[in-house]
Amino acid sequence: MTVRIILASQSPRRRELLTLVGIAHEVRPADVDETPYPGELPVPHAERLARAKAHAIAGDEPSAVVIAADTIVVVDGDILGKPRDDDDARRMLERLSGRTHTVYTAIAVARGEQTESAVEAVEVTFRALTSAEIADYVATREPMDKAGAYGIQGFGATIVERVDGDYFSVMGLGLRRLVELLARVGLTYHFGRPITG
Repeated sequence: MTVRIILASQSPRRRELLTLVGIAHEVRPADVDETPYPGELPVPHAERLARAKAHAIAGDEPSAVVIAADTIVVVDGDILGKPRDDDDARRMLERLSGRTHTVYTAIAVARGEQTESAVEAVEVTFRALTSAEIADYVATREPMDKAGAYGIQGFGATIVERVDGDYFSVMGLGLRRLVELLARVGLTYHFGRPITG
């Protein structure tokens, strides 16, 4: 039986990735407070948010399968979310310049009463950036709606020196991990055909 799939995200990149591998879906962004709890560590934080986003939509759509994700950038143990303004974006990029940081992407798949989730960790290294380059990049507006103030699939591709791990997780949705989670809730991914289960 073909299943109805809802993506609980407004991210165009996540929509593109699902389309890339032929997973037909609807989009219903989840409105969830992304503020970390006091003392909350990065991995539990990302996984909690992905599960909360999935549950926010699944409660209204019990017959659908809901896919949700959350991506955070972590450096020196600090979570870098989406920048508040241009100055915040510049500060984040200055901090990441010439260094390696970790991108954590959590994925949650909710089907009925069952929710499966996992977190993928990827090491990303930036080349050294000048103040002028940072200012120019911020001026493109690309950093403003992205964790860590950069997008690897856009202009930000030119500042990434190395990726150690799943590239698609850095974009916001690890596809190999997603297929694994779909299987855990009893669904089968078919190359080029609708998901069944």
